Amino acid sequence: MKFGIIIETKEYEKAWNAFRFAVTAKKSGHDVKVFLMGEAVECEGLTHAKYNVDEQLKLFVKEGGEILACGTCLKSRQLEGTDACPISTMIDCVQLVEWADKTVTF
Repeated sequence: MKFGIIIETKEYEKAWNAFRFAVTAKKSGHDVKVFLMGEAVECEGLTHAKYNVDEQLKLFVKEGGEILACGTCLKSRQLEGTDACPISTMIDCVQLVEWADKTVTF
């Protein structure tokens, strides 16, 4: 199955669970793409003693998962895309939803 995951939060536990879901889906053999929108574009590097979002994000990438980050959301925060989270557009988000068999939002 193909999962499209849209994450809109950088709240530690919610973002951590979103990436745990993504990692588990990849390890279960599913195709998974993640689109970061709003404050979620700040997830890379986000660490907490109990909910290490960055660790799960990196594990997702290591498992072959693809992450896209909203360019407008990055620019509004004076951030740039990275190798793990490249700048993307709303067109990319629409294409992710079209591609996915199921879309999940966090």
